[in-house]
This record gives sequence, C-alpha cells and structure tokens, in this order.
Amino acid sequence: MSLIRRSSAVAALVTAAAVLTATPPAQAHRTAVAERVLRVYSNNVENLVTNNADGSCTRVTGPQHLASILVDADGRPGTSGVAAPDLLIVQQVRGAGQAGAYADQLSAKFGYPAGTYRAIVAWTDPEAWGGTHHCDDPALGDLKKKQTNALVYNTRTLSLAAGDVSKYWSAGWLKPGTPYGGGAGCTLYKPPDNDEGATNQYKWKRTSAIAARFTIRATGTTVFAATMHLPEQNGANACAGAGDRGIGGTGIRLGADATSLLNASTIRLVGIDANRTGIAPATLGGFGMTGHGSQPTMGTRKIDYLFVKGAVRPSAVDHTVSGTRSNHRALYAFIDY
Repeated sequence: MSLIRRSSAVAALVTAAAVLTATPPAQAHRTAVAERVLRVYSNNVENLVTNNADGSCTRVTGPQHLASILVDADGRPGTSGVAAPDLLIVQQVRGAGQAGAYADQLSAKFGYPAGTYRAIVAWTDPEAWGGTHHCDDPALGDLKKKQTNALVYNTRTLSLAAGDVSKYWSAGWLKPGTPYGGGAGCTLYKPPDNDEGATNQYKWKRTSAIAARFTIRATGTTVFAATMHLPEQNGANACAGAGDRGIGGTGIRLGADATSLLNASTIRLVGIDANRTGIAPATLGGFGMTGHGSQPTMGTRKIDYLFVKGAVRPSAVDHTVSGTRSNHRALYAFIDY
C-alpha cells in the first residue's frame, strides 16, 4: 500500500471514529425517532383580534400569532429548535380568506412556497353577526363579526383524499329562556333554534364543527382531526343536541361523518374551545383519547382542550403555551409515530 493510500485509510478511520464518538448510538436513535413526530397545535385565534381588559382591542398579525404559539421540544417559542408544524386545529377565523392567508404565512415562516399549508373551513364565508364584539374601535369589532373553524395542514407531511373531509355538524345549546331540565331543553344550535332577531341571526355558524382524516406520507398512518367551538351557554348548561347533554355531560358530540373518519384512523385529535371548565382528560376515553394540558387557557379558567390518541411526548410546559397572542392560550402535542 502506498503512503498516500495508507494516509487516506487512516484519515477515514479517524473520521469514522470521530462520528461514532460524537453521535452515540442512543443519540442517533433519538434523532431518527425525532424525525417521526407529528406536531399538532390547537387554538382559538379570536379572528387575530384580542380583547383587552380596558375595552380596547388589538389586532395581531398571522406571523405574530404563529411566533407566539409554535414551540421547540422544551416548550419554548422563538428558538432555532422550533420545527414546522404538521397540523393546526383552529377556532374562530373569518372564513376561507383569512384561513388561507394564515396558512400561506405559515408556509413563508418556514421558507416553503405558498400553498404548502392548506386550510379546510366549516364555512367559506359566514355571514356577519353581532355588534361591537367588546371592542371600543368599531373597525376592530367588525373584524370579529364573521367566525368559523378550520384545520390547517402541512402538505409536505400529510395528504388528504377528497372523501376524507366530514360534513359540518352543529353544536348543541340551551336557547335563552328555555328550562334546562337536565338536558331535556337542549336543541341543536342552528335554525330554527338559533338566536332571535337579526343581530345574532348567524351567530350559530361559529359553532359549526368540521373534521378530516389525513394520511402521513412517510408511513401511511391515518390521522383524524376535528375542530370544535361550543357556545358560551355550554358553560352553565351542557348541550350537544336535542335532549342531549353530550359525552359525559360536557356538551361534546361528534357528527356521524366525523365518527366514521375517526373510527378509520390510528392517531386521533380533537381540539375544542368548549366554553366550559372541568372537562376531564378521560372524557373521550371511549374513542381511545386522552386530554393533554391542565393549565388555564383563558384568564384563570381552562375552557380549551386537546384530546389525543397517540404516543404523546411529555411537555415541560404542560402542553400549554403561556405567551399566545390570543385571549386563549394554545395547546400542543408532539406525537411519535
């Protein structure tokens, strides 16, 4: 062997040894596992307009909101360890326009082309309802008059078949002035049992839920996700439909289409602004799901929930992002698959 060939062989061995020393087998295994993690967030974004205690409101940009909710493995936002999410479960956007813009802003944040993230909405362009929405600036209040719910997904990691989006389903409620009767007074929150008068005629649409079944491109694993927003009346009187108090008396109900998609999925996710405290982590245990995060999500109350069936990683911040730029704190789960 020539001196040059011998030197090259020695250099290769030294390089290999250095790699093995720098990357122990256990660490290399953890790195490989980290690449198979589904990153999921859930938040009521409040139309990207927050209500302040003094009656004023503040408009938040999509990039500002995203920077506030996306976290690294230690639950910290704004670090180099923040990775592109796979799925955002969203409540209260104005419609397909705002949801699509938000999705494109998320694509841009990670250097992806527009359209990499896509949005599914319950209503494309819901009708306006309400008055000031507790904003002293009418222009900001107007931005909260159209409300629907959405799923935003990463097309790099998730595929979606045309038949795998559910029909919307309505929340339940106790119409004002109706006796509760242990749930007997509950109805579906939609016409003809919606709000009286023209001002809130279309308010019910903000509680229309939607679900979809995605497929992880790398493995073929199926992922069910649903976004739900229950009416404020659910806090005092749980209602999920006609004479129905919902699962475990919480007001939570899954539509028929959604249930079929859920039953055909391996990983299952439900993100919900329930407008109700005290919903137990085991509430959706019948679907194999567990609630994650026990910290308050709005002021001192926990009214937002994220239920998951899957191998959820522990969270140093209890799956709750305290600095969220919304009146609701975001929830998240990183799920190994």
